Amino acid sequence: MKIYSDWRTVPVAARGASVALGNFDGVHIGHAAVLRAAHAARPDAPRAVLTFEPHPREFFRPQDAPFRLTLAAERAAALQALGVDILYQLPFDAEFSHLTAEAFVQEILFKSIGAVHLSCGADFAFGHRRGGDVAFLADRAENLGIGLSIVPAVADAQGPISSSRIRRLLQDGYPERAAALLGRPYSIRGPVLHGDARGRTIGFPTANIELGRHLEPQRGVYAVTTRIAGKLVKGVANLGLRPTVGGTQSRLEAHFFDFDGDLYGQELAVQLRHFIRDEQKFPSFEALKAQIGRDANAARHALDALPGGGT
Repeated sequence: MKIYSDWRTVPVAARGASVALGNFDGVHIGHAAVLRAAHAARPDAPRAVLTFEPHPREFFRPQDAPFRLTLAAERAAALQALGVDILYQLPFDAEFSHLTAEAFVQEILFKSIGAVHLSCGADFAFGHRRGGDVAFLADRAENLGIGLSIVPAVADAQGPISSSRIRRLLQDGYPERAAALLGRPYSIRGPVLHGDARGRTIGFPTANIELGRHLEPQRGVYAVTTRIAGKLVKGVANLGLRPTVGGTQSRLEAHFFDFDGDLYGQELAVQLRHFIRDEQKFPSFEALKAQIGRDANAARHALDALPGGGT
């Protein structure tokens, strides 16, 4: 998949695609429907996505708590897995925020990327102060000879599938339910950082990943999986503040079963597969050590019980 971030310098080879539009936070099954619509309308054209980085909400409301389901790297990986050929990941900054809806269509969609077809959800809005909606887009696209598919929200018995609904499920400790709406397990991706090395001293070395701008799911212990050198590895992880050792910043600490290697500096995508228990403070390090052993056993059983044994 080719990624372009400057809409003013898109090469000729990256023009003429069928383009799905949106923020695509989470790249859930509703987003996949928008992608399928773009491809179904013009199967002869390259499959592309046009999205923004950072998320517009991050730009306009930087004081908000982190809410992203997928940061740029994880979103790109999920889109590539769905068959996207081209990703236009446009920087959302002060200049871009003042671009009118008319200019967005004329300068970016038509002149710059030369879209032959567009697809979006029914609630898609764009341009300065969200001045453009799907009716505006339909009118301008028709005048410019660009096709348009407006895709209804995908829904289940509980209602429309949305990024906000998936966020609530994760914050309530239901990663399996979130995975059903995402179409894959939820991942936290980031570089493995040096920690305080306490886990190694008790036989449970951990890979530490800061949450950064990720949404913080329910704090506690999870059964997890990841891929290391292409191989699926299972494990147990604590997500939270680590109150027993006086932690002050939430992070993910994952211990991987039957693995012994140096992961520092590597980027891992750790999948939350099952919530085991809430985070808690223990009276001693020995009590914590004993609980980690029980958590590891619980994680093994939980992963074995998943369809395909968690693979």
